[in-house]
Amino acid sequence: MTAEQDVTDRRSIGRALAIFLQRRSLAMLGLGFASGLPYMLIFDTLSVWLRDAGLSLAVIGFFSLATLSFSFKFLWAPLVDRLRLPLLGRMLGQRRSWMLVCQLVTMVGLWLVSGLNPAANLGLMAALAVLVGFSTATHDIAIDAWRIEIGGTEGQGPLAAAVQWGYRVAMVVAGAAPLLLADSLGWNASYAIMAAVMIVGVIATLAAPRETEASLRPVPGAETAQPAALQTLEWAARFALLLLGALLLGSGLSGDASLMSKVAGGEALAEAWSDKQTGVWLQLIGVAAGLAVVALAAWPIPRLRTKPGAYLAEALGAPLAEFLRRHRGVAGLILATICLYRVADFVLNIMNPFYRDLGFSLTEIAEVRKVFGVIASMLGVALGGFLVARLGLMRTLVVGAFAGPLSNLVFIGLAAQGHSIPALFAAIGLDNLAGGVAGTALIVYMSSLTSAGFTATQYAMFTSLYALPGKLIASQSGRLVEWAAHAADAGGPFAGLKALFVRTTPESYVEAAGKLGVTPHALGVGYAAFFFYSTAIGVAAIGLSIAVAVRTSATSSRSRGKDAQVRSRHTT
Repeated sequence: MTAEQDVTDRRSIGRALAIFLQRRSLAMLGLGFASGLPYMLIFDTLSVWLRDAGLSLAVIGFFSLATLSFSFKFLWAPLVDRLRLPLLGRMLGQRRSWMLVCQLVTMVGLWLVSGLNPAANLGLMAALAVLVGFSTATHDIAIDAWRIEIGGTEGQGPLAAAVQWGYRVAMVVAGAAPLLLADSLGWNASYAIMAAVMIVGVIATLAAPRETEASLRPVPGAETAQPAALQTLEWAARFALLLLGALLLGSGLSGDASLMSKVAGGEALAEAWSDKQTGVWLQLIGVAAGLAVVALAAWPIPRLRTKPGAYLAEALGAPLAEFLRRHRGVAGLILATICLYRVADFVLNIMNPFYRDLGFSLTEIAEVRKVFGVIASMLGVALGGFLVARLGLMRTLVVGAFAGPLSNLVFIGLAAQGHSIPALFAAIGLDNLAGGVAGTALIVYMSSLTSAGFTATQYAMFTSLYALPGKLIASQSGRLVEWAAHAADAGGPFAGLKALFVRTTPESYVEAAGKLGVTPHALGVGYAAFFFYSTAIGVAAIGLSIAVAVRTSATSSRSRGKDAQVRSRHTT
């Protein structure tokens, strides 16, 4: 390498790192914090307060439905795209005005929650939790749209890293600070202070640069004359269908049919829905049925142009139609890549039982996974953002596709070694580092697929649906470990792997193997086979990512060629 090349490379690296210190990146940190704080307060920390108030686990579990809105937020994302808020929209811009309103609603909601006694005002607290969940989901829609529109091509990596940093810091703060405050000041004061901490998001919103706003095309058919009574009736019918579709979608995507079972009047549905073996198929049916009902709600009446039909078809149908049209011939490949990209990580839903079977204490797991793991994850997020800025999106997408599955192989070494703190640090550190890179790459890639005017809706669609295949496959993780363990003891195809476990620490697998009816070495083989499997299913994501990168590169080359021809003709 010449001295000139070395200087150029250092300048290039310096420019990539400098993006992290730009005004928009620093604002994104605060916005990510304001996104994660209320989510954790409602979804997780609130359950501790409710338990201290003497409420049952069944009631506490029902409060998790407050976050159901995150599963189907794409249904009202078109409002964030199309509706300009009075006064604030002119002052702050489309995205920042929505962010500010959502933050203020969240602050007020948390402050009202802080003034309640859960035992005496349970219904009101539940309603406020739903309000905070809805405003937080809407806030996420707005900040994702702002991030995409303000970042441009080169800025998406650092911005994606910044929002994840802020989010993770908020989850640590919201998971620990309220408990410490409640211990000395009480729960009411604790949540009042947390409501005040949301000012971080307000400051970030006001300090954030204003995005360039896209003009929306007029809704075809919106000017159609229609009697007011019929229009009101049609709106009511369509919104009823949307609510039904949202209920089905939310229940399927969240894996929780508690609310739907109460509407339908049968607890058996909720039990079948959450069954570990067969419930996932009901969840998949729920998602498919929900999408069908939403499509019906937005479908124009044949041969009869009406305002409700025109508005909903444009709001919900146009973003998808535009995406399919813009990516004609490759849209299916892109959607498959999004859906399968993180499957190798999603199937690792049995890691806590795995650590316990190795003999690690709860304290050891918490210290390594929740503290060191978070740090490693944040480093991975930063590395992913840097790679996007340095190597470009498509190369980073391929790197992330390899990183996720290959990092799973590290757990085979941990499984063979047993109860070893250094091995646990190494495995969790590498896995979280790789997950941070892959997660950032996917966020930036999904962001790049949106178009002006539909940013919020299209991105919300991608984030609402991309985890579904992983959930379906992950439901079988435990069964695979147990099957492979029994097969190893019976001299089946995995029996040869027992040699890997001759030096495993004596306490590992003993108790769990006894319950399963296999030898400890065989249970270790079961876990090893599972980690091989989790790596193998990631091969599909690798192949799809490479295919998308090649197609994207070919398309870009053709576009540059056409542009060059046009410039040449103009010059001539």
